[in-house]
Amino acid sequence: MESKAPRLLDQVRQSLRYKHYSLATEKLYVYWIRFFIRWSGLKHPKEMGAPEVEAFLSMLVNERNISSSTHRQALSAILYLYKEVLKVELPWLTEIGRPKEKRHLPVILTKLEVQQAIQVLDSSNIIFGLFAKLLYGTGMRIMEAARLRVKDLEFDHGAILIRDAKGAKDRVVMLPQSLVTALREQLARVHVIWEIDRRDQLPGVDMPFALAKKYPRADQSWAWFWVFPQQTLSTDPRSGIVRRHHLYPQTFRRAFQFALKKNACHKPATPHTLRHSFATHLLQSGCDIRTVQDLLGHSDVSTTMIYTHVLKIAGGVRSPLDNLGLS
Repeated sequence: MESKAPRLLDQVRQSLRYKHYSLATEKLYVYWIRFFIRWSGLKHPKEMGAPEVEAFLSMLVNERNISSSTHRQALSAILYLYKEVLKVELPWLTEIGRPKEKRHLPVILTKLEVQQAIQVLDSSNIIFGLFAKLLYGTGMRIMEAARLRVKDLEFDHGAILIRDAKGAKDRVVMLPQSLVTALREQLARVHVIWEIDRRDQLPGVDMPFALAKKYPRADQSWAWFWVFPQQTLSTDPRSGIVRRHHLYPQTFRRAFQFALKKNACHKPATPHTLRHSFATHLLQSGCDIRTVQDLLGHSDVSTTMIYTHVLKIAGGVRSPLDNLGLS
């Protein structure tokens, strides 16, 4: 008896996982593709074309008032469906216009605001305090820090290796000397958790698919264990395996928001603001733009240049009003 072909959304999931897309992207693409199909009256996408896609996107903009970034997400999901899953190469795929991206200046915390937020986090949860210091001290994205493995900390070289970051790129950032002792203490705490998991014969940590096949026991090794593991076990959303995951970003986000609120900081800051602050404060101290670009992992220096716009405003250009002697 012939096995049935996977349903369309399952094909989308399989394709995204094969190409190592993140779980967040997988959920987002599946959401928009399902929405598109249902809105179109459950027609199969092969029966539709540019008019249906453009009508769907027009509805999202005019009736749902979605932002330009959400518009791009929906379009990217639909284009992925046609190009990568259905393998349909149609000329209209490249003709559909993408919304113009709006560039906003990033929110930046002052050095004092960073210090105050970290002090609150340190006093409430030493691990959250260390995590915040790592984000600000290296410019890492929150998921990059959450996914750090023991083997990624190069104490001898004063470096941290960031594997498979945004754009499927690896990069190296500095390991702040002021965090060496704290990170070693964190590894000592984490080693106890790792030993308990091995004693209880729990499944190992999540591994990149190719490496999991090549090194089937590596997921249980100390080298591949998380630097910031969750205290409790949870179910892997893809495999259904109950195992120990890394620190949940949303848990830290809540703690960070509490720290800002406690310090009466009213800026619309998030943990990603620590990355923006890292870049801006480096440039303020005289670090060259190319070095900051490498540390942030930007493929194009124009992305990094946005921080120089912040410096032009905050860097001391004197207003002509100040020269009039008025009070």
